[in-house]
Amino acid sequence: MTTAAPDRTTAGPVATAPTGLWQQSWIMVRRNLIHTKRMPEMLSDVTIQPVMFVVLFAFVFGASITNTGGPSYKEFLLPGIMGQTIVFTAFIVATGITADLDKGIIDRFRSLPIRRSSVLIGRSIASLLHSSIGIVVMALTGLAIGWRIRNSAAEALLAFALVLLFGFGMIWLGILIGSWLRSVEAVNGFMFATLFPITFLSNAFVPTEPMPTWLRTIAEWNPVSSLVQSLRVLWGNGPAAGPDDALPLQYPVITTLIWTVVLTMTFAPFALRAYAKRTAD
Repeated sequence: MTTAAPDRTTAGPVATAPTGLWQQSWIMVRRNLIHTKRMPEMLSDVTIQPVMFVVLFAFVFGASITNTGGPSYKEFLLPGIMGQTIVFTAFIVATGITADLDKGIIDRFRSLPIRRSSVLIGRSIASLLHSSIGIVVMALTGLAIGWRIRNSAAEALLAFALVLLFGFGMIWLGILIGSWLRSVEAVNGFMFATLFPITFLSNAFVPTEPMPTWLRTIAEWNPVSSLVQSLRVLWGNGPAAGPDDALPLQYPVITTLIWTVVLTMTFAPFALRAYAKRTAD
Protein backbone atom coordinates (compact mmCIF):
# COMPACT_ATOMS: atom_id res chain seq x y z
CA MET A 1 0.00 0.00 0.00
CA THR A 2 1.28 3.48 -0.83
CA THR A 3 0.49 6.71 0.98
CA ALA A 4 -0.63 9.65 -1.09
CA ALA A 5 1.61 12.69 -0.84
CA PRO A 6 -0.03 15.79 0.66
CA ASP A 7 -1.35 18.35 -1.79
CA ARG A 8 0.93 21.35 -1.24
CA THR A 9 -0.98 23.51 -3.70
CA THR A 10 -3.85 23.84 -1.24
CA ALA A 11 -1.70 24.65 1.79
CA GLY A 12 -2.61 27.82 3.64
CA PRO A 13 -0.31 30.81 4.15
CA VAL A 14 2.83 30.28 6.18
CA ALA A 15 2.56 31.85 9.62
CA THR A 16 5.26 34.33 10.54
CA ALA A 17 6.23 35.52 13.98
CA PRO A 18 5.40 39.16 14.66
CA THR A 19 8.34 41.54 14.78
CA GLY A 20 8.84 44.80 16.63
CA LEU A 21 9.93 48.19 15.33
CA TRP A 22 13.61 47.67 16.06
CA GLN A 23 13.65 44.23 14.44
CA GLN A 24 11.99 45.67 11.36
CA SER A 25 14.42 48.59 11.34
CA TRP A 26 17.39 46.24 11.58
CA ILE A 27 16.05 44.29 8.61
CA MET A 28 16.01 47.58 6.67
CA VAL A 29 19.60 48.26 7.77
CA ARG A 30 20.67 44.82 6.55
CA ARG A 31 18.86 45.39 3.29
CA ASN A 32 20.82 48.62 2.69
CA LEU A 33 24.12 47.03 3.71
CA ILE A 34 23.56 44.06 1.40
CA HIS A 35 22.74 46.47 -1.40
CA THR A 36 26.05 48.25 -0.79
CA LYS A 37 27.91 44.91 -0.65
CA ARG A 38 26.52 43.93 -4.05
CA MET A 39 27.40 47.34 -5.50
CA PRO A 40 30.74 48.25 -3.86
CA GLU A 41 31.13 51.25 -6.16
CA MET A 42 28.57 52.95 -3.89
CA LEU A 43 31.36 53.24 -1.31
CA SER A 44 33.47 55.48 -3.55
CA ASP A 45 32.13 58.59 -1.84
CA VAL A 46 33.44 57.40 1.54
CA THR A 47 36.64 55.66 0.41
CA ILE A 48 38.16 57.30 -2.67
CA GLN A 49 36.77 60.81 -2.23
CA PRO A 50 37.91 61.29 1.40
CA VAL A 51 41.45 60.25 0.50
CA MET A 52 41.38 62.58 -2.51
CA PHE A 53 40.08 65.51 -0.43
CA VAL A 54 42.59 64.98 2.36
CA VAL A 55 45.60 64.67 0.04
CA LEU A 56 44.63 67.51 -2.32
CA PHE A 57 43.65 69.97 0.40
CA ALA A 58 46.63 69.10 2.60
CA PHE A 59 49.26 69.50 -0.10
CA VAL A 60 47.61 72.05 -2.42
CA PHE A 61 45.99 74.40 0.09
CA GLY A 62 48.57 73.49 2.72
CA ALA A 63 51.35 74.76 0.48
CA SER A 64 49.81 78.24 0.58
CA ILE A 65 48.25 78.36 4.05
CA THR A 66 50.86 78.33 6.77
CA ASN A 67 49.37 80.42 9.57
CA THR A 68 46.35 78.64 11.08
CA GLY A 69 47.18 79.19 14.74
CA GLY A 70 47.66 75.46 15.28
CA PRO A 71 50.44 72.88 14.92
CA SER A 72 50.05 72.54 11.13
CA TYR A 73 47.52 72.94 8.34
CA LYS A 74 47.11 69.17 8.15
CA GLU A 75 45.87 69.06 11.73
CA PHE A 76 43.72 72.12 11.06
CA LEU A 77 42.28 70.44 7.95
CA LEU A 78 41.24 66.98 9.15
CA PRO A 79 38.42 68.14 11.48
CA GLY A 80 37.11 70.32 8.67
CA ILE A 81 36.94 67.50 6.14
CA MET A 82 35.33 65.21 8.70
CA GLY A 83 32.73 67.87 9.36
CA GLN A 84 32.08 68.19 5.64
CA THR A 85 31.72 64.42 5.28
CA ILE A 86 29.14 64.09 8.05
CA VAL A 87 27.15 67.02 6.65
CA PHE A 88 26.91 65.11 3.38
CA THR A 89 25.12 62.32 5.24
CA ALA A 90 22.00 64.30 4.35
CA PHE A 91 22.95 63.89 0.68
CA ILE A 92 23.26 60.11 1.05
CA VAL A 93 19.91 59.78 2.83
CA ALA A 94 18.09 62.03 0.37
CA THR A 95 19.44 60.19 -2.66
CA GLY A 96 18.61 56.78 -1.20
CA ILE A 97 15.04 57.66 -0.25
CA THR A 98 14.33 59.34 -3.60
CA ALA A 99 15.74 56.34 -5.49
CA ASP A 100 13.61 53.90 -3.47
CA LEU A 101 10.49 56.00 -4.02
CA ASP A 102 11.20 56.42 -7.73
CA LYS A 103 11.79 52.70 -8.29
CA GLY A 104 8.68 51.65 -6.37
CA ILE A 105 10.62 49.88 -3.62
CA ILE A 106 8.81 51.85 -0.91
CA ASP A 107 5.50 50.67 -2.40
CA ARG A 108 6.68 47.08 -1.99
CA PHE A 109 7.61 47.77 1.63
CA ARG A 110 4.11 49.15 2.23
CA SER A 111 2.65 45.80 1.21
CA LEU A 112 4.60 44.10 4.00
CA PRO A 113 3.46 43.87 7.65
CA ILE A 114 6.02 46.42 8.85
CA ARG A 115 5.77 49.89 10.26
CA ARG A 116 6.37 52.77 7.89
CA SER A 117 8.83 54.37 10.30
CA SER A 118 11.10 51.30 10.19
CA VAL A 119 12.08 52.22 6.63
CA LEU A 120 13.26 55.65 7.75
CA ILE A 121 15.06 54.33 10.83
CA GLY A 122 16.81 51.63 8.82
CA ARG A 123 17.84 54.09 6.11
CA SER A 124 19.13 56.54 8.73
CA ILE A 125 21.24 53.97 10.59
CA ALA A 126 22.63 52.58 7.34
CA SER A 127 23.57 56.09 6.20
CA LEU A 128 25.38 56.79 9.47
CA LEU A 129 27.30 53.52 9.09
CA HIS A 130 28.07 54.51 5.50
CA SER A 131 29.45 57.89 6.59
CA SER A 132 31.35 56.28 9.48
CA ILE A 133 33.42 54.38 6.92
CA GLY A 134 34.46 57.71 5.45
CA ILE A 135 35.42 59.02 8.90
CA VAL A 136 37.62 55.97 9.51
CA VAL A 137 39.23 56.23 6.06
CA MET A 138 39.96 59.93 6.58
CA ALA A 139 41.40 59.30 10.04
CA LEU A 140 43.76 56.65 8.67
CA THR A 141 44.74 58.89 5.76
CA GLY A 142 45.30 61.79 8.13
CA LEU A 143 47.53 59.69 10.37
CA ALA A 144 49.53 58.70 7.30
CA ILE A 145 50.21 62.32 6.32
CA GLY A 146 50.94 63.68 9.80
CA TRP A 147 47.63 64.38 11.57
CA ARG A 148 47.64 63.48 15.25
CA ILE A 149 45.19 63.34 18.16
CA ARG A 150 46.94 65.21 20.96
CA ASN A 151 44.38 64.95 23.77
CA SER A 152 43.08 62.02 25.83
CA ALA A 153 41.33 58.97 24.45
CA ALA A 154 38.10 60.01 26.18
CA GLU A 155 38.13 63.40 24.45
CA ALA A 156 38.92 61.74 21.13
CA LEU A 157 35.99 59.35 21.46
CA LEU A 158 33.73 62.23 22.47
CA ALA A 159 34.71 64.04 19.28
CA PHE A 160 33.83 61.02 17.11
CA ALA A 161 30.52 60.65 18.96
CA LEU A 162 29.79 64.32 18.36
CA VAL A 163 30.36 63.85 14.63
CA LEU A 164 27.82 61.03 14.47
CA LEU A 165 25.34 62.93 16.62
CA PHE A 166 25.51 65.93 14.30
CA GLY A 167 25.04 63.53 11.39
CA PHE A 168 21.80 62.37 13.00
CA GLY A 169 20.48 65.92 12.82
CA MET A 170 21.51 66.19 9.17
CA ILE A 171 19.69 62.94 8.39
CA TRP A 172 16.34 64.65 8.92
CA LEU A 173 17.24 67.25 6.31
CA GLY A 174 18.03 64.40 3.94
CA ILE A 175 14.71 62.68 4.65
CA LEU A 176 12.87 65.94 4.02
CA ILE A 177 14.60 66.64 0.71
CA GLY A 178 14.40 63.02 -0.41
CA SER A 179 10.65 62.92 0.27
CA TRP A 180 10.05 66.33 -1.25
CA LEU A 181 11.91 66.13 -4.57
CA ARG A 182 10.79 63.73 -7.27
CA SER A 183 14.03 62.55 -8.89
CA VAL A 184 17.60 61.70 -7.97
CA GLU A 185 18.82 64.33 -10.42
CA ALA A 186 16.84 67.01 -8.62
CA VAL A 187 18.24 65.86 -5.27
CA ASN A 188 21.80 65.98 -6.61
CA GLY A 189 21.36 69.51 -7.92
CA PHE A 190 19.67 70.82 -4.79
CA MET A 191 22.08 69.21 -2.35
CA PHE A 192 25.22 70.34 -4.18
CA ALA A 193 23.86 73.88 -4.41
CA THR A 194 23.02 73.85 -0.68
CA LEU A 195 25.61 71.77 1.15
CA PHE A 196 28.76 72.92 -0.64
CA PRO A 197 28.26 76.61 0.26
CA ILE A 198 27.38 75.64 3.82
CA THR A 199 30.56 73.62 4.31
CA PHE A 200 32.89 76.06 2.56
CA LEU A 201 31.39 79.16 4.21
CA SER A 202 32.77 78.07 7.57
CA ASN A 203 36.06 77.55 9.37
CA ALA A 204 36.41 74.04 7.92
CA PHE A 205 39.23 74.83 5.50
CA VAL A 206 40.47 78.32 6.36
CA PRO A 207 40.51 80.51 9.48
CA THR A 208 37.70 83.03 9.72
CA GLU A 209 39.81 85.95 10.99
CA PRO A 210 40.92 87.26 7.56
CA MET A 211 37.33 87.26 6.23
CA PRO A 212 35.35 90.51 5.86
CA THR A 213 33.35 91.27 8.99
CA TRP A 214 29.94 90.38 7.55
CA LEU A 215 31.27 87.15 6.03
CA ARG A 216 33.12 86.21 9.20
CA THR A 217 29.93 86.62 11.24
CA ILE A 218 28.03 84.27 8.93
CA ALA A 219 30.86 81.73 8.96
CA GLU A 220 31.27 81.69 12.73
CA TRP A 221 27.54 81.22 13.35
CA ASN A 222 27.42 78.43 10.79
CA PRO A 223 26.65 75.10 12.57
CA VAL A 224 29.49 73.47 10.65
CA SER A 225 31.97 75.90 12.24
CA SER A 226 30.99 74.98 15.79
CA LEU A 227 31.22 71.27 14.92
CA VAL A 228 34.66 71.66 13.37
CA GLN A 229 35.87 73.82 16.24
CA SER A 230 34.64 71.15 18.68
CA LEU A 231 36.71 68.52 16.91
CA ARG A 232 39.80 70.71 16.93
CA VAL A 233 39.42 71.41 20.63
CA LEU A 234 38.74 67.79 21.60
CA TRP A 235 41.54 66.41 19.41
CA GLY A 236 44.00 69.14 20.40
CA ASN A 237 44.41 70.34 16.83
CA GLY A 238 43.89 74.04 17.66
CA PRO A 239 43.65 76.89 17.39
CA ALA A 240 41.73 77.91 20.48
CA ALA A 241 39.00 80.49 20.02
CA GLY A 242 40.15 84.07 20.30
CA PRO A 243 38.42 86.81 22.28
CA ASP A 244 37.00 88.30 19.09
CA ASP A 245 35.46 85.04 17.90
CA ALA A 246 31.69 84.61 17.96
CA LEU A 247 30.01 82.86 20.90
CA PRO A 248 29.56 79.48 19.10
CA LEU A 249 33.34 79.18 18.74
CA GLN A 250 33.89 80.12 22.37
CA TYR A 251 31.73 77.18 23.51
CA PRO A 252 31.80 74.85 20.51
CA VAL A 253 30.81 71.54 22.12
CA ILE A 254 27.67 72.78 23.82
CA THR A 255 26.82 74.87 20.74
CA THR A 256 27.10 71.80 18.52
CA LEU A 257 24.78 69.87 20.83
CA ILE A 258 22.30 72.75 20.68
CA TRP A 259 22.54 72.90 16.89
CA THR A 260 21.91 69.15 16.69
CA VAL A 261 18.73 69.51 18.75
CA VAL A 262 17.63 72.55 16.72
CA LEU A 263 18.22 70.81 13.39
CA THR A 264 16.36 67.69 14.55
CA MET A 265 13.42 69.60 16.02
CA THR A 266 13.21 71.80 12.91
CA PHE A 267 13.51 69.23 10.15
CA ALA A 268 12.05 66.08 11.75
CA PRO A 269 8.36 67.15 11.83
CA PHE A 270 8.47 68.42 8.24
CA ALA A 271 10.40 65.33 7.10
CA LEU A 272 7.90 62.92 8.65
CA ARG A 273 5.00 64.86 7.18
CA ALA A 274 6.59 64.99 3.71
CA TYR A 275 7.37 61.26 3.79
CA ALA A 276 3.87 60.37 4.97
CA LYS A 277 2.34 62.53 2.24
CA ARG A 278 4.61 61.03 -0.44
CA THR A 279 3.76 57.46 0.60
CA ALA A 280 0.07 58.02 1.30
CA ASP A 281 -2.46 55.71 -0.35
